[in-house]
Amino acid sequence: MATIDVVNLDGKKVGSFELADEVFGAVNEDLLWEAVKHYRAGQHRGTHATKNKKLVSGAGKKLWKQKGTGRARVGSIRSPLWRHGGTVHGPQPRSYDYAFPRKKVLGALRSALAAKLADGKLTVVENFEVKEAKSKTFRQALTGLKCDKTVLLIESNKENKNLELSSRNLKGVELVAGNAVHPYHLLRYDRAVIARPALEKLQDSLKKSASKRKAEVA
Repeated sequence: MATIDVVNLDGKKVGSFELADEVFGAVNEDLLWEAVKHYRAGQHRGTHATKNKKLVSGAGKKLWKQKGTGRARVGSIRSPLWRHGGTVHGPQPRSYDYAFPRKKVLGALRSALAAKLADGKLTVVENFEVKEAKSKTFRQALTGLKCDKTVLLIESNKENKNLELSSRNLKGVELVAGNAVHPYHLLRYDRAVIARPALEKLQDSLKKSASKRKAEVA
């Protein structure tokens, strides 16, 4: 069983944390791709729309009589065959979301955490106890943790107002709760900084789901 150092916000080691092999043991790239694809599909607004023959402007009067003019018969100026006419089978507002098994999401989350660990981009802090809500001070703390690029902050489910106020105006920094983190979040940001309590809960949950899956397969 591997371990990872636990540091405080000053970057000093204060302990270690045991990582479960069921969670951090392997990376499934195909499953990660599926999870990201599903997440981005859910984010697609789908508000595109075109006007059909019923919606475009124009009178409904028949332009000329059906027979005897020598011209092609036509019923409306809004015909799709005419310029400025309606669009046939054009895109309409819809949802791009689709069903995705929860077991796959959890499996992808395990893979995302394992990938972050393998790349050396996972940092565990004892807690996010920020004394004052100042973005400049918190930015310095992140720099001390070698978070020079984009960073994902994962806090436990409890409310941390100072952390929220200190991080919300920092470019390339996002704060999420441990029960709301998604594989997409971990892959989107260069580094992930997670509080020890959040990692404990997340690892226990993922470990149970992995054990349950093995039992079902067996």
